[in-house]
Amino acid sequence: MARDVPTSRRAVLLAIFIAFGGSILVTAILCSSNSSLQEVRGFHIHTIKRFLFGYDMGVISGCLIMPDFIRRFGQEGMDGQYYLSSSRQSIIVSLLSAGTFCGAIAQAFTSDRLGRRGSILFWSAIFTVGVAIQTGTTYSLVQLVIGRYIAGLGVGSLSAIVPLYNGETAPKAIRGTILVIYQVQIISGIFLSYVLELGSHTIKNSASWRLPIGLQMVWGIILLSGMFFLPESPRHLLGTGRSNEARKVVAELNGVPEDDPLVIEIVEELDFAIRAENEGGKATWLECFSTRNALWRRTINGMMLQFIQQLNGQNFYYYYGDTFFQSAGAGLSPYIIQTVLGAVSVFGTLPALYFIEAWGRRKSLLLGAAAQAVCALIVAVVGYTTLAPTGTPTSALTARNRAGGDVVIAFAVFQVFSFGTTWGPTPWVYLGESFPLRVRPKSIALGSATNWFWNFMLSFFSPRIVDRIGPMIMMVFFGMLVFGYIYVYFAIPETKGLTLEEVDELYRSGIPPWRSVGWQPSEKHHHEVHEKGTSDSVEKP
Repeated sequence: MARDVPTSRRAVLLAIFIAFGGSILVTAILCSSNSSLQEVRGFHIHTIKRFLFGYDMGVISGCLIMPDFIRRFGQEGMDGQYYLSSSRQSIIVSLLSAGTFCGAIAQAFTSDRLGRRGSILFWSAIFTVGVAIQTGTTYSLVQLVIGRYIAGLGVGSLSAIVPLYNGETAPKAIRGTILVIYQVQIISGIFLSYVLELGSHTIKNSASWRLPIGLQMVWGIILLSGMFFLPESPRHLLGTGRSNEARKVVAELNGVPEDDPLVIEIVEELDFAIRAENEGGKATWLECFSTRNALWRRTINGMMLQFIQQLNGQNFYYYYGDTFFQSAGAGLSPYIIQTVLGAVSVFGTLPALYFIEAWGRRKSLLLGAAAQAVCALIVAVVGYTTLAPTGTPTSALTARNRAGGDVVIAFAVFQVFSFGTTWGPTPWVYLGESFPLRVRPKSIALGSATNWFWNFMLSFFSPRIVDRIGPMIMMVFFGMLVFGYIYVYFAIPETKGLTLEEVDELYRSGIPPWRSVGWQPSEKHHHEVHEKGTSDSVEKP
């Protein structure tokens, strides 16, 4: 196994200088794991991508109840007051998700043709254009939703390239931690949007919503500029026959000269695995579901985890929390409640940096599903039996209504915290470390597209469902969490601490997922094969 390489003090200082959002914490984590300067650089650029989606998710929630936003894009009621119908709310929110679904699929084509780095540059520009269209609108709902769709194309494609890139570059010892930090960046983006809207919503003109929405262009420009610090994936370089460039990148990632034995060892192992994967010709979409190396199981697992993640209630709070908590009667502004939820999400995600490796993937998912199911059940039952109907004046709320609202908000906070620690980051970690290079872009695209498809369905139908059944929508999420617990127990193997090549062997071994914790690979790695002069050590054990 390749040895670790210490990080120089100079590399740490430079990494802090170029960092973005939570950089000191992130740099400390990476450096404690013996990461090199290029790994830290690449990581910081990718955290911005996750930050973009989190920020956009949070910012639209507050806009939906801003008076100027409602006046411009809502409808005039019989009483002369403007309002946003559930239909318009769902269209405004869901068009971003529709774009992310298409973008997640489209990146599978660009990530191979343009490379990981070229794809990131292309889709970052698309995102920035979409934000500009949104910010420049005045009264046109059509222009607003078109801008959100175009921005969604960029967000969706980048969300798929992130786990793809990190699965191909990060050392296995910190791969899970690095991918977890992306969830930290999503939550940080959400939290920052809540804080900004807490201040901007009091502005009486369009700056109340243009300011938080337009600020996304700054993040897009930072991402575009940061591409100068990002190397191409060495696996992609080797897969396209650019071995000299691959050796240079591997040397930079590990902080050693190109002729170092470590570089030779890593490149030979990668090259051997790539040639074995490519023997059958160019991969097709159908191959993602082939029986070879249990690829169908891996692809289905990746898609199912993304499906379950979207329907566990968390994103409902993010998208429609401001509107939902207006009926809770807590005596606080819904903006304040959302800001508290955002802060809880940030603090809830930080423990996952430790638990993703200490607990492993399976335990994190199982414990998270159980904890969130309890919270969702309580919110549903208490909310349905005690909350006042939507639109009830605060002065008309009874003591029972207020007490019920306090319980709903408390367990919503617990659910948000549990999600951040477990189901927030873990499905993305699993997606980034489950597939061989041959089908990785397509399989990750399918997983990401599943996430965004159900994100679209959730954002489009949630306001309509809440209009009909109110807080009982949480029973839908409760049922999904129960299903998620059962599915993880019987279908998801433990991949903690395994290289991408060892994950291949895990699936080929046929070990039941509930017995996979502690599983050890039995195959020899290529560098051992090279030393022995043999050629058959990669056969199925």
